[in-house]
Amino acid sequence: MATSMLCRRTAIFSWAIRRVSPLKSYNPASSHCGLLHQIANYNPKPLKLNLKDPYIPDRESEKTPEWQKTAKYDRKLFGRYGSSSGIDPAKLWPSHAQLEEMIAEEREWNPPLQVMLKNVEAKTKEANAKRLAREKLVAANMAKMPKMVADWRKEKREAKQKLKDEKARRERLLAEARERFGYAMDPRSPKFLEMVSEIEKEEKKKRKLMKRRLKEEQSHVPPAASSG
Repeated sequence: MATSMLCRRTAIFSWAIRRVSPLKSYNPASSHCGLLHQIANYNPKPLKLNLKDPYIPDRESEKTPEWQKTAKYDRKLFGRYGSSSGIDPAKLWPSHAQLEEMIAEEREWNPPLQVMLKNVEAKTKEANAKRLAREKLVAANMAKMPKMVADWRKEKREAKQKLKDEKARRERLLAEARERFGYAMDPRSPKFLEMVSEIEKEEKKKRKLMKRRLKEEQSHVPPAASSG
């Protein structure tokens, strides 16, 4: 810092010399020698810098930044200047709560060897249990596979048969409508739908009647005939 101040003052001084010197009597060689002589004899005032005493911020001052009032900065000052910093080292030691927090963090991130071995053993057991459960599930599904395939084929046959029955029923209804009305009808027409509704009602009545007759016949059968 002192060197930069000296260079700046030298530059200002040389500029002032050039401004004061008359232009007619200007001689570059003599001017250069005179400038060097003046620089050599230049004796500036010493800078008012205190480089011996350490800088200790004033905690009571409002101009002091907040980060210089923290315990972290106090530890930095004590580490740099020692007892000359005027800081009590007892205050730099962490409190009981902070010490407990540090110990807990140390245990979490750097647990003892026994704890690490237990954690590894627990993770291995968990992985083995998951693997056995998965193998058991696969074996159970494989055992159910024949029945699942048979059920799927049965459903497929039933669906195919249902479509076949619906197609046959629709053709039968269309033929009946053509016979009843004398012309081919659109299965989406209201007249055809009304006819289908009537036929379904008639079939329902027939089924109920057949069921009632069968029940009556079973109730009138003699016991001897039924036992024989």
